Amino acid sequence: MSELPEHVAENRRYWDAEAPKWVEGGRSLWAGDPVWGIWQIPDDEVSLLPVELSGRRVIELGCGTGYVSAWAHRRGAEVYAIDNSEAQLATARRLADEHGMADIQWVHGNAESVDQPDESFDFAVSEYGAAIWCDPDVWLPEAHRLLRPGGELAFLGNHPLAIICAEPTGAEPVGYTLERTYFGLDSVDWTEAVEDPGGIEFNRTFEAWMALFRRVGFEVLDYRELRAPTRASGVLFWTPAEWAKRFPSEQVWWLRKR
Repeated sequence: MSELPEHVAENRRYWDAEAPKWVEGGRSLWAGDPVWGIWQIPDDEVSLLPVELSGRRVIELGCGTGYVSAWAHRRGAEVYAIDNSEAQLATARRLADEHGMADIQWVHGNAESVDQPDESFDFAVSEYGAAIWCDPDVWLPEAHRLLRPGGELAFLGNHPLAIICAEPTGAEPVGYTLERTYFGLDSVDWTEAVEDPGGIEFNRTFEAWMALFRRVGFEVLDYRELRAPTRASGVLFWTPAEWAKRFPSEQVWWLRKR
């Protein structure tokens, strides 16, 4: 742990402790059809995975309980799944055995530094995972290195607007007041939050995302700002459904390696 970057070590500690809370949710997602993000948007409305993945090698960056890897496997992919939390991977391996997917490769490690050769994968995906828990200045160049020319990356995470409307101590849900500076949006440290302390997240302004993609060597294929569906209610992960029906709480980027 002492050799890991501070945010990687903290996020490993946090997710090893949190893993038991995600077992049943992971089991449900393994068993069902793909749905995306905290609002579980149906796959036919927004999908991070191509419908057909036969003969393609896919890497999931920050796999958690592994349900996205399972969906990719069902679509024909050879899957390599890496996660920072050994406790989360224990759940993923157990669910893989239950679903007869023992050939998914589960790897304990940091998605900012993957022990695989250059140009090893056709497609990379992250639903939260590396998309928010890893430093974009590090994990995006690593994803670019791992992809073959023309390979694609899709990732889903928090929308910057939701972050700047989040009370810094985590004491209140996302609201209608700007709580943080937008310019300079970088890491979000929740280690001293009032509720559920722990974890260090990352985000960027739109300008910074676009500049980073150009610098790394990605072209943008598509972008979506996700809202809560009309059926949604209550508060999920500090985000009220009524807020998320008016403002985007999540974003999805689809990129291609130049």
